[in-house]
Amino acid sequence: MMKPVRLSRWLTFFAVAATLTLALPARANTWPLPANGSRLVGENRFHVVENDGGSLEAIAKKYNVGFLALLQANPGVDPYVPRAGSVLTIPLQTLLPDVPRQGIVINLAELRLYYFPAGKNEVTVYPIGIGQLGGDTLTPTMTTSVSDKRANPTWTPTANIRARYKAQGIDLPPVVPAGPDNPMGHHAIRLAAYGGVYLIHGTNADFGIGMRVSSGCIRLRDNDIETLYRLVTPGTKVNIINAPLKTAVEPDGTRLVEVHQPLSKSIDDDPKTQPIIVPASMEAFKIDAQTDGMLMDQAIQLRSGMPVDVTAHDAVPQAM
Repeated sequence: MMKPVRLSRWLTFFAVAATLTLALPARANTWPLPANGSRLVGENRFHVVENDGGSLEAIAKKYNVGFLALLQANPGVDPYVPRAGSVLTIPLQTLLPDVPRQGIVINLAELRLYYFPAGKNEVTVYPIGIGQLGGDTLTPTMTTSVSDKRANPTWTPTANIRARYKAQGIDLPPVVPAGPDNPMGHHAIRLAAYGGVYLIHGTNADFGIGMRVSSGCIRLRDNDIETLYRLVTPGTKVNIINAPLKTAVEPDGTRLVEVHQPLSKSIDDDPKTQPIIVPASMEAFKIDAQTDGMLMDQAIQLRSGMPVDVTAHDAVPQAM
């Protein structure tokens, strides 16, 4: 497995990135679970932008990562017309959230869904879209389970959703039938909490995955929701958290931090500079003699969304 790169090595790393070819997992973004005591899974890839190579969204879809995740991993890139010849990091490496590895785990801050199939030593990572800013459109954290699932679902927009569309000059019908005009796509998985109003579903749009675009539900690309729909059953556990900061001490002593832009709480918030609150447990990780606190501060400021090695220089363990 690729070892996370220290911040001081980024320039050299990108200079040789174009010559590296890394194998994709057996199934798209499905990885074996790490050894005991480890939380690191996946391997980053690298993409050389060709002439007329398409938008960042098209590249994100090709590798099945989220749009904002790709943007965070490649600061300064033009999201509409990436420069031909430039090398993009495809952020496929991640730290598993520090929660039980059961069923479905969704981390809102990183716009990812983790699926841990029962009886298998693997995890599949899906990029997702979540609720946009607004009083009734935020996706809440919760611990719940799958209550139902349906293929070719109809959509019954709430009164608030219909009013919001009405303000934009769009008259929604009380029920939107299944088909190409249904924003829920072809498959929907209903969650038990909050009276069943939140779903994990597909989409009829070719954008918005890895962004805050929905009316509160969790949105997946159609191929992803089709696969997840087939695998999950009613009763599957679902844990939705909001953790922009993740840390880990790997079995060999390597200390890792992964930082995502925190979710904005108002339209005026800038997630690139919005303060990240470091929990007490992670503050202890930061001030530990084995951690380079300056590197961790830099990682929090950079917010690349990828695991970064912040092991103190004089405590660097032997290479993996």
